[in-house]
Amino acid sequence: MLPAYSYSALPEELWRRIFEIGIESSNFNYKDLCCLSITCKLLNRLSHDDSLWSSLFSADFPQYHINQLPSSSSSISNKSLYKIRYEKVREQKLLAHRRAVLRIQSEINEHSRRIGAMEHQCAEEKEKMKNAVSEMVNLRQIRQAKVALNVWQPEIVRVKQKQMVEQCNIPIDDRIRAIEMELKLCKQQLQGLENALRVEKKRMQTTKEKLASVQYHPLRKVNACYMSWDCKNAM
Repeated sequence: MLPAYSYSALPEELWRRIFEIGIESSNFNYKDLCCLSITCKLLNRLSHDDSLWSSLFSADFPQYHINQLPSSSSSISNKSLYKIRYEKVREQKLLAHRRAVLRIQSEINEHSRRIGAMEHQCAEEKEKMKNAVSEMVNLRQIRQAKVALNVWQPEIVRVKQKQMVEQCNIPIDDRIRAIEMELKLCKQQLQGLENALRVEKKRMQTTKEKLASVQYHPLRKVNACYMSWDCKNAM
């Protein structure tokens, strides 16, 4: 590295050409130019060179041409035009980032809604199974009581069993078979819901990780301030 006193030994044209080559090869950007501007008076003066900022403008914003800007901007330096365009592009990127965050958050809300609906369905299926099992237990007890009426039993027991049988006015065996089929269907439905629920939770977790990745930019604030800080130091 050249000592500080030797910077001025090189002519400005050579420094300017070095900067131009760096810009053309994408190895030199506005941050580098701003940082160099505080090293010595020569580089500070060169950092205001309109041709360099024009080249940087074309390199960083190829979709815009500095000569196509409104005529009212003709009195503004290329460095100022670069800064204006930089701020606009940065704002566009921030808006795009906010839209991306909102879109991902919307996806998370949708996953959450689906998970809630599936959990509600699972709870309903479990309640149906619970009621079906309870009914089956009662029906089997009634069937046992019906069989027990054909054998001798104490009168008090016999009366209770007779009441149970008389209160049931449906075909017990047919109803038991129907409940068994219902339980089988409930189990299949519940298994399908639980599998879908696991998949949906996994998708929501993936989406949350995506959101965390999009939101996590530890250098965003530094980068956001970099241009204004550098340009102030370069003036």
